[in-house]
Amino acid sequence: MIIGVDVGTSVTKASLLGRDGSARLTRSVRSTLRRPAPGLVEQDLDEVVDSVVQVVRQVAAAATEPVQALAITGQGDGLWLRDEQGRGVGAAISWLDARAAGVLRDWETSGAQRKVHALTGSGMFPGSAGPLLAHLAEHEPERLERAAVAGYCVDAIVQRFTGAITVDASDASLPFLDVPTREYSTAALEACGIAEHRRLLADTTPVGGLFELSGKAAAELGLRAGLPVSAGPFDLPACAFGSGVGEIGDGSLVIGTTLGCQVLRDEVVIDPKGEPAGMWLATPMPQRYLRVMPAMVGTANLDWVLAMTGSSVDQLESLLERSAPGAGGVSALSFLSSSGERAPFVDSRARGQFTGLSLETTPADLVRGMCEAVAYAARHNLESAGLSGEVAACGGGARSQAWSQIFADVLGRPLHVPHEEGVGARGAAMTAWDSLGDPVDREKWAADRRVVRPDPEAVEFYDRGYRDYLTAIERARPHWAPVEEA
Repeated sequence: MIIGVDVGTSVTKASLLGRDGSARLTRSVRSTLRRPAPGLVEQDLDEVVDSVVQVVRQVAAAATEPVQALAITGQGDGLWLRDEQGRGVGAAISWLDARAAGVLRDWETSGAQRKVHALTGSGMFPGSAGPLLAHLAEHEPERLERAAVAGYCVDAIVQRFTGAITVDASDASLPFLDVPTREYSTAALEACGIAEHRRLLADTTPVGGLFELSGKAAAELGLRAGLPVSAGPFDLPACAFGSGVGEIGDGSLVIGTTLGCQVLRDEVVIDPKGEPAGMWLATPMPQRYLRVMPAMVGTANLDWVLAMTGSSVDQLESLLERSAPGAGGVSALSFLSSSGERAPFVDSRARGQFTGLSLETTPADLVRGMCEAVAYAARHNLESAGLSGEVAACGGGARSQAWSQIFADVLGRPLHVPHEEGVGARGAAMTAWDSLGDPVDREKWAADRRVVRPDPEAVEFYDRGYRDYLTAIERARPHWAPVEEA
């Protein structure tokens, strides 16, 4: 048995996982996102660590077989500054944060963003480590002086549990890592003007690396001291592998807080003249990389439109049934994040919209229009990432049969949805078993999925709608207003 932990943006989950991929027990606790001022989104590291302790203790107490390892995954990006003891140096800055939007706009103008993209294939956004480090260097340099490491959620928890200062190569990939060599690019750091802060970037964990649970952490978690701890990959790649992605060209669609779109590739290909968006991620497998196009928000768009129409998520199926494909003429753009958009293009000014409204428009039309827009965004991102194989889907949105059908119809491909939830924890557990030298049967895990097949007539209809969606983006971009700096 392995305890897999997924420290998400809104929920921390722990599952007791068997070698067949099934979760014998899962426990979860809500997380707190703090918004101290417009555009600022933060978390308290102590609170996040405590959430992990809570859920792990619960599942560990229920284990009837020895626990072989603790496998941790979680949200990526943002900036989690710590001292040598793993204590937070100020609040952890979430990937949703927009305080560095001005930095990014300056880099867009100066060409720094495009230079970094040409070096590493990473398209930065306000909530990524590069702009956040530069923002702090200008506005709060004392925080960087007090910090020993600038990392991410997963490695912050690992440091507290094991004492190790490290980072998984998937987390480190954006924006300064040369992904094939797993070494930081000095030129990328220099392009962002933060080369002096290289000392804050931990060296990446070697493939197959494991850590040992400290005695103090073991007592808190209800586990044995010295238990192997596996750190990463972070949640997007963990979800890809946990949901069954295994062949070159296969895609993964994470319909969660982030709309994570990623495709497995066997080489890193960077187009210096292309849109400086998305990222290339190192994976636990040599010569296997993920081309990732993560739109800023996924299910948050649904939450917003449901709230605006006075509806709830348990009404989603009936709402989508009451509005036919095309949503009664209503079209939407789903760029609702205050940080703008990061894939398949980067624009901190990006904003959402509804068009085609009339007095006959119903709440169901608004909900379907937004759900279709998110599906169009998924196709845009997956195609940009090089999709050529099958698509696996997971996340809260994939639990909706009606919305899953929209995704399948818009993509024009069957959607493979794991029966088991918590695929991020499953992906982390896969990595842990690999590191223990006892890999699981990935084909057997991948076979445990339901298939949502596209309807041919709907595919034809949505193919026309997708072309209109792309045109709508091009028409909207010149009119997005500048965002006020936080």
